[in-house]
Amino acid sequence: MSETERGPAQSLLAHLTELRSRLLRCAAAIGLVLPILLYFSSELYSFASLPLRKLLPEGSSMIATEVASPFLAPFKLSLALTVFVVMPYLLYQAWAFIAPALYRPEKQFALPLLISSVLLFYAGMAFAYWAVFPLVFGFFANIGPASVKVMTDISHYLSFILKMFFAFGIAFEIPVAVVLLIRAGLVEATTIAQARPYVIIGCFVAGMLLTPPDVLSQLLLAGPAWLLFEIGLLIGRQFEKRSGSTPDPEEAEPPPEFKRP
Repeated sequence: MSETERGPAQSLLAHLTELRSRLLRCAAAIGLVLPILLYFSSELYSFASLPLRKLLPEGSSMIATEVASPFLAPFKLSLALTVFVVMPYLLYQAWAFIAPALYRPEKQFALPLLISSVLLFYAGMAFAYWAVFPLVFGFFANIGPASVKVMTDISHYLSFILKMFFAFGIAFEIPVAVVLLIRAGLVEATTIAQARPYVIIGCFVAGMLLTPPDVLSQLLLAGPAWLLFEIGLLIGRQFEKRSGSTPDPEEAEPPPEFKRP
């Protein structure tokens, strides 16, 4: 086999080796954080269930309807929190793997985008825990008949809050998605603005599908999602104005070893 034929194979092997190294680092980070959170799994579940427990009527409590639920529910919560905690490191490893192949302007844009994505996802989770849960659980705890005791299963509660965390975390990524579409030149800000009525409808449809079947929780998701869309559109317009300037040829030049064909 000639050197020309071996070159691409060696390059591919080097990339695969680096990818394996990045994946091993991600697995090591998860393996390091998970035992720590498992040690405090009971306390973490108590904290996660606090918005519901403090609103339960007197004489009511959470229950476990399955034999393994007292162990599995805190374990699943610890595993999910581990991924949430190490997410910045996981995204950094992904960034470190693809960054050498990016142009300099792309790097300058992608890194703030990556950081803002993580912060917005955490903000969505925090909003769900401190703003949405008290209102939604208070509504459900008081809406039922007085003769019925509210006793929520711990596994069902965990599935509910993880779904809500994910829904609000993704909803808070809307500004990033809007800015990315405009910055990449896939769509103009004016076109997105003209689609505002459809976006608003989409926000309420998402609220209907991703939240419990009550108007309050749907509004709590659709309202912030709409606001974040407007913020993303405003920021995207600023990027669109700046893109009219002529880029520096030196800044548009990728590293020699990653020149694109």
